Amino acid sequence: MAPQTHLLDGITVLNLGAVGPAARAGRMLADYGARVVVIAPVSKKGALQTKPVYHTYGAGRGFEKMRLDLKSEAGVEALLRLAEKSDVVIESYRPGVVDRLGIGWDAMRARNPGLVYCSTSGYGQDGPASSWAGHDINYLAMSGFLACTEPREDGGPPIPGATVADSAGGGMHAVLSIMGALVKKARTGEGTFLDVSAAEGILSLMALSLDQYLATGEEAGPRKVLLTGRYAFYDTYEASDGGWLSVGAIEPHFYRNLCERLGHPEYAGHQYDDARQDEIRAAFRAAFKTKTRDEWTEELAGNDTCVAPVLSIPEVVENEHWRARGVFMQAEHPEEGRFDQVAPILAGGHRDHPVHHVRVDDGTDTRALLSEAGLSEDEIGKLLEEGAVE
Repeated sequence: MAPQTHLLDGITVLNLGAVGPAARAGRMLADYGARVVVIAPVSKKGALQTKPVYHTYGAGRGFEKMRLDLKSEAGVEALLRLAEKSDVVIESYRPGVVDRLGIGWDAMRARNPGLVYCSTSGYGQDGPASSWAGHDINYLAMSGFLACTEPREDGGPPIPGATVADSAGGGMHAVLSIMGALVKKARTGEGTFLDVSAAEGILSLMALSLDQYLATGEEAGPRKVLLTGRYAFYDTYEASDGGWLSVGAIEPHFYRNLCERLGHPEYAGHQYDDARQDEIRAAFRAAFKTKTRDEWTEELAGNDTCVAPVLSIPEVVENEHWRARGVFMQAEHPEEGRFDQVAPILAGGHRDHPVHHVRVDDGTDTRALLSEAGLSEDEIGKLLEEGAVE
């Protein structure tokens, strides 16, 4: 059998971002088969960046690594030489920094007119908030996401259980944009500058609520609209054992099936009756309290009711559906030993992978990468001696 071809075979990516959206994007692009080269600071300046734990971002699966001193002319020139033979550059510095360093879009485009240059940031490359420092929770706050989520006991917005802004608003946003720019490059040979804002990525995810307000003046918020829990058929319910179930029976026939199996067929005709929602929700709560979470899962999940159990992280990794789908693979660290990790699971990726052997932190591919970029052994030796590269 011929080996499988990855979607991004032959694409080379230089990734200057160690964490956040840039790192998420690099992970996904590598999972699609791109050659991803992580550009890190030289060790004497490595403390300036957050150092990811060994198992994060796929434990470096499919990454190559190089250390550069981008505050030296020689280090900048080495990066520009690499960019000449690359397809994509991703950076996550604050707006304006790459231009001051001499590695911005204009400088790299002069060397490689077909380059796709992706700048990832919290709030974008311009605008009043562009210089703000921030993290996932800040981008979720600025997009309306937190204000639409069920508040905690003190009335404040909750802390989300996943870094949605980094992963979807930033990382997936970047990958989607890069893929589109690569299609353009294949068609025209032209490069593209991409201004990827993690907060704007979340704005796109909030479009249903934002568009509803813009068109009608109806404000989304906790328990105010369908998808924020206004109706009893879109909510979570506690079972007799303290486990929880999610219910999303939006379509009338799913709602009718739910009512019947909960022993309350009398509510089937009152799905959107605001005057009856407290009554229906109370009846549903009492019904769900009569069985355990797993008993209700067995009763409802496979019977067209849009019900699924709320799983803990340990339950997720042992779940028979996820195991059957092959969403996990193994990795092995020379000091930490063997462990499971999430495999390349986005559509179009290959899930059948051998054990990933994690390499130690100080390993780099500098010599090989610079040689491929056209530098001579003498030039490479001089860069290493100067400390411009490691």
